[in-house]
Order: sequence, then structure tokens, then C-alpha cells
Amino acid sequence: MRILQLGRFWDDQHGGIERHAALLSRGLAASGAEVINLVAAAGRSGSDGPHDGYRLIQAPSLGKLAGTAMSPVLVLRALALHRERPFDIIHLHLPDPLSHLLSMLLPAGPKRVLTWHSDIVRQKGMLRLYAPWLRQLAGRADAIVAATQAHFDSSSQIPDTVPRERLHVIPYGLDYAPLELTAGTAALARELRGRANGRTMVFALGRHVYYKGFDVLIEAMRQVDGFLVLGGDGPLRPVLEARAKECAVSDRVWFSGRIPEAELGAYFHACDVFCLPAVERSEAFGLVQLEAMACGKPVVNTWLYNGVNEVSRDGETGLTVPVRDAPALSAALSRLATNTPLRDRLGQAARQRALRDYSLDEMTRRHLALYRELLSTRR
Repeated sequence: MRILQLGRFWDDQHGGIERHAALLSRGLAASGAEVINLVAAAGRSGSDGPHDGYRLIQAPSLGKLAGTAMSPVLVLRALALHRERPFDIIHLHLPDPLSHLLSMLLPAGPKRVLTWHSDIVRQKGMLRLYAPWLRQLAGRADAIVAATQAHFDSSSQIPDTVPRERLHVIPYGLDYAPLELTAGTAALARELRGRANGRTMVFALGRHVYYKGFDVLIEAMRQVDGFLVLGGDGPLRPVLEARAKECAVSDRVWFSGRIPEAELGAYFHACDVFCLPAVERSEAFGLVQLEAMACGKPVVNTWLYNGVNEVSRDGETGLTVPVRDAPALSAALSRLATNTPLRDRLGQAARQRALRDYSLDEMTRRHLALYRELLSTRR
């Protein structure tokens, strides 16, 4: 089986969509499929070579426009690869207008699978122009995959005319082995706990962009007797640092910067609570929730009424508060900080849920089963 995964970017691999595409490519390749993960490079220098068992091609890029890679080379590479030997499956990860264009230019033979990670939320002006094309793509797809039923239920952009038999729920899965503590990461975890100086340690992680809601979390820390470690980086970092000063919590908020993959386990194990304070439905799942849950940590998230709330459930694996409600967020964090039995109970349930329901092996198996089903039938 020859599969083209259109994994969007590589410089942003730590983003949820890019990370999912990379993990899925790895799992499929380990199962014997021939997988090419075609992505846009960070700049004008591309590459082509093996990675985690599959072929990773980074096509030179001129940058991004409205979150979309400007990479004509990516389209040309896909056409050339298909001419060399046709693909059986073309798997798009939406939203991504560039891969949509690529799919339109490739012959109709390969089966089209769309993973619907999120509706387009912010680019409303462009959406008005793009929406008819998006509806057409969804209507013609052989299968549309979402990580939870809530993705389908909350979407306003998947046409109602798509037959239900073409909609498939396949939960995302992670490889949790890198999160296990080693001698090195255990030492780092102790160092991180030392930074908290005996206070409750709250951990949040992600790109510093508008929809993550980190500004609300910083404001909430005014009323929390704790220490916030804010991991990641992004265009809003200077704004967030200034906000911490305005809120007089700079001494209790540490901007760790981008955290190497090899060290992530230390941060998740060191914290008492993980927080995902997202404010827009652009955050549609939150893989970081799963990592925290796998390490036995309760999650505080926000009511987005999508996959975020399906992954970590209010009162079961964590607590959920209204969007942009700093006082409610403070109250939830403080409740977990002062109630050790509740924190432990939610954390244990979170670990069980992550390991049981969101494994990389199960995600891979179900995608392969879907591909085989599509290839055995003709519409």
C-alpha cells in the first residue's frame, strides 16, 4: 500500500496536526505500508530522506500566508511522485488549502481520506471565498476522519450532505514511552520542583498564539498559591511576559521556552496540574492533555464543546471551566492545589483513560483497516 500523507509543515512539528501526521506515518510504516510524509520546509532549503521508517520530504517554502505554506514545489513534488508510481491513498490533514489544491491536481484514482482536525476559525474573510471549495472537497472525499464524535457534532463546515457511512471516528494516539522517567529526566523533574519552592506546580505547554488562552491563565495565577511553568514559544511571548508583569505574578510564572522532546517527561511528571486554557475552537483536541494524563496528572481545560472536552472529561479526569473566565480558572486550579485526594483520584483516572483509549497502535490499526476497506470497494 502506497500512502501519501500531506503533513503540512515540519518546522512546526510540535503543533498538533503536524505531530499527528508524523506519528501516523510512523505507525503505518511500521505496519508495512510505504509512506511518504510530504511537508513544507521552514525555508527555501528542502530535504528528502528516511525518518522513523517512512520517507520524509520537506519541500522548499517561501513562508506562510494565513497559516498556509507558500510552496509551489510541494505540489510539483507530489505530481512527480505519483507519476513515478501511483499512490493508493492520499491523506489530507485539514485545515490546509495547499494540500486541497494538490489533491485537485492529482488524478482521481487514489482514494482521498480527510482528517478533520478543526474548522477554520480565525480566517473568516478568506473562509467566505474558500468555503464552496471546502464543501466540494468534503463531499467528494472517500472518507472523513475525526478524533472524536464531538469534532463532527461541533463542525459548521462539514456538509450535512456527506453520507454518515463516510464519517469515521478514530481517536488520536500517542507513543507514551518517551515520557517515562529516566535517571536524567527524574533529576530534571526534581530541579523543576525546586523552582516551585514547595508551591503547587501548574504546567501549560503550547505555541504562544491567540487561541491558547495563556493570557487568561496568567491572569488567573493572581489568585492561585502556585507556580506556573509556561512551556513553548511563539509570536505572543513578549505580550505574555508583559502581562505577567502587569498582573504582578512574574515571580511565579516561568517562561521555559521550547522544551526538547527528550525532556518533556520531566515537566509532566514534575507538575501537580496541567492546564489547557484554550479560548477558541482552533484547539480541537489537545494532544498535550494526553501526555499529561499518561503521566497521571489531572487536567484543567475550558468548555469548547469539541474534542478537548471529550479527551479530558469534567469531574472524571480533570476540571472544566468557562472560556476566558480567569476567576473560574483560578478556583479550579486552587481546588486541585488544596485537595490532594481529588487531585490523585482524577490523575489516576486520567492515566487509565490515556493508556486505554488513545494508543498509537490502535490508531494505526484502525487507519489501516479504513484504507483497506476503501481500496476493496469502488464508489
